[in-house]
Amino acid sequence: MSPQAAQARGFLHEAFFYAGNDEFLAGTVPYLEEGISAGETVLVVLPEPRMRLLREALGCAAEAVEFWHMGVIGRNPGRLISAWQDFLLTCDPEKGVRGLGEPISPGRSAAELEECELHELLVNLVFAEERALSVMCPYDTSGLADEVLAGAERSHPVCAHPHGKSVSPRYSLEALLEGPLPPPRRPAVTLPFGKADLAMVRHLVAQCARSAGLGTRRNEDLVLSVCEVATNSVQHGGGRGTLDLWDEDGELICAIRDEGRIEDPLVGRERPRPDQASGRGLWIANQLCDLVQIRSGRSGTEVRLRMSFDG
Repeated sequence: MSPQAAQARGFLHEAFFYAGNDEFLAGTVPYLEEGISAGETVLVVLPEPRMRLLREALGCAAEAVEFWHMGVIGRNPGRLISAWQDFLLTCDPEKGVRGLGEPISPGRSAAELEECELHELLVNLVFAEERALSVMCPYDTSGLADEVLAGAERSHPVCAHPHGKSVSPRYSLEALLEGPLPPPRRPAVTLPFGKADLAMVRHLVAQCARSAGLGTRRNEDLVLSVCEVATNSVQHGGGRGTLDLWDEDGELICAIRDEGRIEDPLVGRERPRPDQASGRGLWIANQLCDLVQIRSGRSGTEVRLRMSFDG
C-alpha cells in the first residue's frame, strides 16, 4: 500500500477472534507481512509466548518489526495510549503505521479485563484522526469468557475471524467512565480526609503497604500515587474525600472517593504537556501502580489504585 493510499483509508481498529496457535498465525502473519511489504512502520505488542511464536513464523521479516512485551508496557493498560502516542511521534508521517496489540489475554484479572476494554474503547477516540494507522487486536476465543468477547465487539468498530470480517453490531462509545466499581469483598480501613489530613493519608497507606509486604520502592510508589489523587480530591473534589484500603486477591487496593466529577475520559492516560499546570496526579499514578480504575458520574468520583504483593 502506498503512503497516499494509507492516508486515504482512515484509522482502522479491528478485533481478531482466534482459537489456537494456527488460527492466531493465520490471521496475524498475513496482516503484518502486508504492512512490511507496503513499507509501513510495524509495531507488535504481545504477551511473551505469542511474541516468540510470531517472531518464528515471520522469520527474516521479523527484522522489520518492532516488538514490545505487553507484560512490561501494558501490565497497567492505562499506560498503553501514551506509549502508542510516543511511538507515533517517532514514525515517518509519509508512511502508514500498522500495529498488532493484545492487551486482553487469558490470565488477566477481572479488574484488568475491565480496564483493558475501556482502553480499547478510548483508542477509537484518541487515534480517530490518525489517518495512516491500523491496529489489529487478537482475542483468544478458547481462553476468554463470552462476556469478554462481547466486550471486544463493543470496543472495536470491525470484527475479524479466520474466514472474514464485518462491522461490529455492538460497537458503542457511551458511558466511558460511568458505572460503579464493585464493592470491596473484604472489610476496608476507612479515613475521611481534608487538606489538613494529607499527612495522615500518607502514613496510613505506608503502614498498610508495609503490613501487606510491599517492598520499599513499591511502598513509596503507592504512597506517592495515593497522595497525588487525594490532593486532587482536596483541590477539585469539594475539598474533602474518603480513603478506603483493603487487600483482595493478592493486591493492596486504595480507593479515593470525593464529590467531584471528571469529564475527560482520557484523564491520566496521556502524557502531560511540559507547560501543563495540572492533571499530572493521575498520570503519575498510572505510571507507578499496577492498575488504576477511574469511575465518575453525578454521584462523584472514585479512583482505585492497585498494587500486587508479588510485583
